Amino acid sequence: MFWLIENKEQFEVLKNSGFKEAFVEVITNNPYQHPTQNSIIGFYVRPIQGHKGYILPISHPECENLFEDEVYLYLKGLETIYVRDKKEFLHYTILKQLVDITLGSPPYILPQTTAHSTLYRRFPDLLTVNQLVPITKHYEVCEQVYDDLEHRVNTAVNPFYNDKATLVFNAIERNGIKIDKNEFEKHFNRTPPEEYVYTSYNLNTLTTRPSNKHDGINYAALPKENGCRKSFIPRNNVFVEFDISAYHPTLSGMRVDYDFGDNDIHKAFASMYGVDYNKAKELTFKQLYGGVFDNYKDLPFFKATSEYIRTTWEIFQTEGVITCPISNYEYKRDVLENMNPQKLFNYILQNMETSLNVEVLFRIFKLLKGRNTKLVLYTYDSFLLDVDNSELEVLEQIKQVFYKLKLQLKEKNGINYDFT
Repeated sequence: MFWLIENKEQFEVLKNSGFKEAFVEVITNNPYQHPTQNSIIGFYVRPIQGHKGYILPISHPECENLFEDEVYLYLKGLETIYVRDKKEFLHYTILKQLVDITLGSPPYILPQTTAHSTLYRRFPDLLTVNQLVPITKHYEVCEQVYDDLEHRVNTAVNPFYNDKATLVFNAIERNGIKIDKNEFEKHFNRTPPEEYVYTSYNLNTLTTRPSNKHDGINYAALPKENGCRKSFIPRNNVFVEFDISAYHPTLSGMRVDYDFGDNDIHKAFASMYGVDYNKAKELTFKQLYGGVFDNYKDLPFFKATSEYIRTTWEIFQTEGVITCPISNYEYKRDVLENMNPQKLFNYILQNMETSLNVEVLFRIFKLLKGRNTKLVLYTYDSFLLDVDNSELEVLEQIKQVFYKLKLQLKEKNGINYDFT
């Protein structure tokens, strides 16, 4: 049977083949363009019970192209679709039966043929460069992708990350952030092509704490000192940022059943240590990330934390795996290198942070559905909202999401992300 589906008759043969599960890869116009600004050339479909894959072209000049709506209906009819990156895939086609087979693995780098790499070098700014790549070369790459990832098909997938994390980070990326073009050009030494820039979250990090970088800009670590944050402005009326206060001490308390009450957590630590507020923050973070100091080991919080670190390490050593709360993500001894008790504890905290934030984000997006107010950036313990002044009541509803989870908040607002 043919591998290039170019007409109704060929498409009917594929549709009537009885395949219910397939690996699907989106072939886009430009591999470096953000998905929100990209478009589809075609789909590669590899039936799991088949012996080869098929390309369903949408807009490649060499092909007699199919209608995208017809292809969508075919994909919608499959029972299970395995994909390389569900968060990215959802930008192109929204389907419920997607299974991300690379979650929890190192990022997969798409292979390139000589034709791909040559054309990418020759036409670095051409947004439709993949239309110049012969369709046979796209097929060659897609077959290689499936060969590389086939062993992950039908392996267990973490439902929390597949069904929730991919959705919320896709939603943030879709919103984009409006920019002040003059400030952006001054600080990032480039002329922005549009009035919005877009983030890109990488969920496949070692600790599961997502990174966020696109087009050379690290949105997870924008400097606060050089003024570059003035480049980002609200599309509505004002930016409002919610920061979770003392997040990792809070998460540690959750793990060891230590209740800080409703008081400021760093004030509580200052009282324990007998030092000022800023010194208390310094001492707490040093001990959470580097180990408890001898002179504080008998404080109830650190005594309980030390015991948790010890017992968790014992389980990790004897059973070879630790299952994280909330997400049920597993850290496996055979996969992680150079581990020690404190490092494992820090990994668990970062996974808890991400997992609890996914729950928070999921609830926030429900509250914002149909509104002008948008959540435009997430960075570990902070949530940036682009707020319409006619919808201020939703801010109180969002605060309740955090409060119900016993999270303390600090709030900032301003006309740009610099908040000065």
